[in-house]
Amino acid sequence: MSKLKIAVIGAGSISSAHLNAYAKNPEVELVAICDLVEARAKSVAAQYGASKVFTDYRELLADPEIEAVSICTWNNTHVEISIAALDAGKHVLVEKPMSTDIGKAEELQEAVKRSGKKLQVGFVRRYSGSAKVLKQFIDAGELGDIYYAKASILRRLGNPGGWFSDRDRSGGGPLMDIGVHIIDLCWYMMGRPKVKSVSGNTYHKLGNRAHIENLSFYKAADYDASKNTVEDLANALIRFENGASLFVDVSFTLHQKNTVSSVTIYGDKGGAEIEPDFIIATEKHNTILNIQPQVDYPGFHMEEGFQNEIDHFVNCCLGRAELISPVEDGLEITKILCGIYDSSVKGEEIHF
Repeated sequence: MSKLKIAVIGAGSISSAHLNAYAKNPEVELVAICDLVEARAKSVAAQYGASKVFTDYRELLADPEIEAVSICTWNNTHVEISIAALDAGKHVLVEKPMSTDIGKAEELQEAVKRSGKKLQVGFVRRYSGSAKVLKQFIDAGELGDIYYAKASILRRLGNPGGWFSDRDRSGGGPLMDIGVHIIDLCWYMMGRPKVKSVSGNTYHKLGNRAHIENLSFYKAADYDASKNTVEDLANALIRFENGASLFVDVSFTLHQKNTVSSVTIYGDKGGAEIEPDFIIATEKHNTILNIQPQVDYPGFHMEEGFQNEIDHFVNCCLGRAELISPVEDGLEITKILCGIYDSSVKGEEIHF
């Protein structure tokens, strides 16, 4: 049986999650690696057994052997490379955020329609085991009408620096990097309602705190403490057309005791905490219950999530599954993200 021939564009840190998952999928042949830094591309290709190396994604996309690509590049290049890949007849898995601009996201949606190819947005938290189980409970009506959700990822020290802290390339700071994950997870569990309005705030108060000693944190490969043009903290209240609402706050750095990650949704028949633990709160026979589903990994487990995401993408490319994070969802999340920044700049609620 022939294997799906895959290439990975961008050999930075997140690419390893894609590459490791592709390597474990028996129906994939990893053909090529592309990166602006040729030495890095060659090193990664050798590590994962890819036979071809490119430094220009256009040359890679011209290769007829390649059937699908993972795009793991800077955020500001996602749309450009995705459209080029679709127009070249390739299926696409594009990392989040799909776009940092609403207009460009709409252009990508049109490119998907005209190409007839699959585009999966890398909303990896949708693919965790706990998320899959909770979605089954929700789809069966166990939580009823979900009308509110709140989500936080508050790092006390965690600005990765490098391109992450360069707004020209990243599109923003913690909101674009980690906020997108929890906003999408809540929105997905809430039934993907249309966004009505956004009221948001961003703060630039602490910087990257590169002076801090005795406490380590992840640093991007191109870390430069002198460059930081993104927010430290963002928060927002998001209203949807169906009357539901979502509150979110995220930070790269904050004067806080511990780093916090929390995602909770509330319905009229039950609620659920999905991060950091997995608990369903409901009532039966006039008694309040906390139900703890038994799953391998309560909360988000990175290796499991990416493996499930990559396996699903492969199945979609092979015509055996339907997309669960399509371009339309990427557009709606882009509206929310851009709306938060726009609201913060204007000091007013943004209506769609």
